[in-house]
Amino acid sequence: MSGIVGSNHNSGPQAPPESVIFGTTQSMQSLQRKLRIVANANVPVLVSGESGTGKEILARMIHQQSPWNQGAFVKVNCPAIPGALLESELFGYERGAFTGAHGAKPGRVEMAHRGSLFLDEIGEMELGIQAKLLQLLQDGEFVRIGAQETLKVDVRVICATNRDLEAEITAGRFRQDLFYRINVVQIRVPALRERAQDIPMLVDYFLEFYKQKFSVSPKPIRTSIVKMMQHYSWPGNIRQLENLVKRYAILGNEEAITTDLVAGCESSPDVTIPVDGKISLKKITRQASKDLERRIIVKMLHAHNWNRKKAATALSISYRALLYKIQETGINPTGLRIQEPLAAEGQ
Repeated sequence: MSGIVGSNHNSGPQAPPESVIFGTTQSMQSLQRKLRIVANANVPVLVSGESGTGKEILARMIHQQSPWNQGAFVKVNCPAIPGALLESELFGYERGAFTGAHGAKPGRVEMAHRGSLFLDEIGEMELGIQAKLLQLLQDGEFVRIGAQETLKVDVRVICATNRDLEAEITAGRFRQDLFYRINVVQIRVPALRERAQDIPMLVDYFLEFYKQKFSVSPKPIRTSIVKMMQHYSWPGNIRQLENLVKRYAILGNEEAITTDLVAGCESSPDVTIPVDGKISLKKITRQASKDLERRIIVKMLHAHNWNRKKAATALSISYRALLYKIQETGINPTGLRIQEPLAAEGQ
């Protein structure tokens, strides 16, 4: 959903409906109830979760459902701004504060006055700037770079992180006192693999969105492919799912989906060490390669409804080579229903 909702402006692009954002899982329904309560309380909120889970969308919803929604929603992407520039970006500067400061400039904090300041990936912020942010959270006061005057603002602060901030505190990379300030209420966003039952609905939403955006008419994604998606681990979460469906909408070819899923869903093979501790590296590697090849072929056949010609095309090998691989890797022919007439596979 990140590609759909990513603007810094208060209005921003149209967000997906809440039914799509929150889905049907118990964890997301609980999150929705918590968000509605938190939105009305002027306390800092920490939105945690893996990259691509939609943390910014939830931050925007907190702003939109709050009494401060007439003010600006101002986003600061902490990793994208070098430490030396982040301070001036946040707090602004006066004329002559440094080389190139030809005039005074307000920072993002001032822009968010009577609105919401969203600090994305706050775990990436340098310690020196963390101290200045702590001051802002404590009393709403800050000083522009090169200025003497203390300014005061009324800002709702929402932070997001994909890091374990408590581990960052232990490692000396994040201030404990700042953590307590931003973590008044924490909202944890589940990873996509934790809400796999919502994937069909998300796929339908993204496909319809990009059909309209690009004026294309791809066929609906087959149920077998969607089921394959539900068994995938999605390291990039909803952002990765969105990009995959976008690619399918443009290309209209299911290989745009299955190739990525098959390539990404294989875990490293387990290696059993004999009692005497001796193994043949060549033999183990050959067997592991064979096992991996077998699993990929089975998954691709399953994704293409056991149609071997389509699976061979998706695997970029000849039909004859696939038949040989099926026999060589010991795939059960009954399970693949290869007794069906070959003519059916060309349809």
